[in-house]
Amino acid sequence: MKKNSGSFLQTPHRARKRFGQNFLIDQGVIREIVRAVHPLPGDQLVEIGPGKGAITQLLADSGAQLSVIELDRDLVPWLRVRFEKYPGFRLFQADALSFDFAQLMANDQPLRIVGNLPYNISTPLIFHLLSYAERVSDMHFMLQKEVVKRMAAQPGDSAYGRLGIMVQYHCDVEELFEVPPESFDPAPKVDSAIVRLTPHRERPFVAKDYAIFERLVNLSFQQRRKTLRNSLKGALVAEVMDRLPVDPNARAETLSLETFVQLSNLLQASDFISHPSQQN
Repeated sequence: MKKNSGSFLQTPHRARKRFGQNFLIDQGVIREIVRAVHPLPGDQLVEIGPGKGAITQLLADSGAQLSVIELDRDLVPWLRVRFEKYPGFRLFQADALSFDFAQLMANDQPLRIVGNLPYNISTPLIFHLLSYAERVSDMHFMLQKEVVKRMAAQPGDSAYGRLGIMVQYHCDVEELFEVPPESFDPAPKVDSAIVRLTPHRERPFVAKDYAIFERLVNLSFQQRRKTLRNSLKGALVAEVMDRLPVDPNARAETLSLETFVQLSNLLQASDFISHPSQQN
């Protein structure tokens, strides 16, 4: 049995483009990521997209309770054989975009989420994870460098937009370090970076109606070169627009998170009706 298991573990697995797979192979980068996470015995760790288990191995060795979510069904038996000896290891063959992360909580202990996220789904996956922010203590992700810049951007930055505002509403954002393409197999055509997201225990700015806040930000950045007056003209009557405590001729990229929250709270009494937001 041991011989068969060893042979199975050595079976090569080629990265699949449809899953956005780029396997991390640089041992120095792997160790640096795990040092940043600093897993401790008893932590409730969740790894999204463990792939061939490069980061998984060090996370499991920490003594933390570890749940992994892998979409590629061909990797699932490989991961199960390799890590089934670790107490508290759980493996879910599932799509993280629709996965219910709340089911992983035990004794109300918050989750710590880690992942080398596929570039092709990173933004919608981040939005999905933000809906669990109150149940998470921190998140460490490998992402396309450009996405990390967008998350951390401030008003006036060229990268500032909907993603940064919505992430910063829920979390503190820390850019940790960059990772070059040669750290992966196959090597991606873009640079990557590690980011730490730490959900606010108390939000600095609170939207009274989150759906209104979400829709306001979404509409404001659908065509980022437009002024607020033009971006919101289909959602606000002129009288309400003229009463806003900002210049309606300003562009959304100049407004802070605090200002967007203040505007959304003022719009509760207007005809700015909430509708499901659209992903851009």
